[in-house]
Amino acid sequence: MDTSQSPSRAERIDGPSVRIGALVPLSRPGWIEAGRHLLAGLDLAAREVNVTGGILGKPLELIVRDTAADPQRATAAVDELARLGAAALAGEYHSVVARAVAARADALGLPFLCSSAVLDALTEQPTDWVARLAPAQSHGWQIYADFLLSAGHRRIAVATQSSVYWASGTRILRDYLAPRGGTVLELDTGARAPKVVCDELVDHRVTALLLLVGYPEPAVPIVRSVRRDPRLAGILIGAPAGQPEFAEWATLLGREGTSIPFLRYLPERLSSLGVRVDAALRERLAEAPSFVAFEGYDTLTVLADVLRSQGVDRPLGTESWSRVVVEGTRGKIQFSRAPGISVWQWTWPPVQVADRDPDEPTRFRTLYVA
Repeated sequence: MDTSQSPSRAERIDGPSVRIGALVPLSRPGWIEAGRHLLAGLDLAAREVNVTGGILGKPLELIVRDTAADPQRATAAVDELARLGAAALAGEYHSVVARAVAARADALGLPFLCSSAVLDALTEQPTDWVARLAPAQSHGWQIYADFLLSAGHRRIAVATQSSVYWASGTRILRDYLAPRGGTVLELDTGARAPKVVCDELVDHRVTALLLLVGYPEPAVPIVRSVRRDPRLAGILIGAPAGQPEFAEWATLLGREGTSIPFLRYLPERLSSLGVRVDAALRERLAEAPSFVAFEGYDTLTVLADVLRSQGVDRPLGTESWSRVVVEGTRGKIQFSRAPGISVWQWTWPPVQVADRDPDEPTRFRTLYVA
């Protein structure tokens, strides 16, 4: 369908619904705010699909399951959604959860379009059942490393926690920066209080500290400790995983949470479709939508287009993803096989480095564009 125009009237739809399972983190320890934005985008697109005739005359039904950042819970949800006859799965924000969803979906032969998780190794082996909208971690984080180098940072520290995702990010940064004259000092926050982290930053003459840790703990205490340490007045704090994108970050940290560059998957300017969706999402969320909300909208738009094109009775596979050409909120979406990536990948979504303006913490500044 042409999603560049606002839905203007309801068309007749009847018969059994076409079910899509939506997997989102809506409770702790999941990142609830990210889940809320992701679901807002998914739901908005689903409602627009139904306003414009559904899927080949059948209503689209979004069945939502809370993953709570728990891989086992997410795997059980995949099994349940398969029993309920879901035609496809959509969503998920946390990479370790998306990896569990992708593995189970692949085993069941159930199509999964991942909205927001970036871990390169989303599945152990190449699969035709899984595709992804978000850029692979190696792609986005290498762009972030280029930003650091362009800003003159060579002595970099990463505050880390035990996680496949954070370990992958550390490895990507180290492998990319080392041949270009950069060094990466790893500081395990499980063994260090924020004050100790500050001491080591001073001892190693670090110029940039990257937060590869959970949110709000321990990210928020680390930011406060560094910002309030006069020895570290000139240090850059960075958050490639995108923690400052959400309003709660500004609420918790205020001005201390500004000038912290993060990866943001939005173009410099939204298309006419993006502008319309932005307005609709603002109304739903009662705040500015994050890039995660746009990822949700684009996910459902792609799945609806694929199901309409090939019919709901044929499984989505190699031909389905390779034939996608959909105008999304952030550009034209097409999938391909990227080197080192085991799933069908949009190559590539727009990537920028942004931060919150210290003069107006609710406003974002674009610092670097790939």
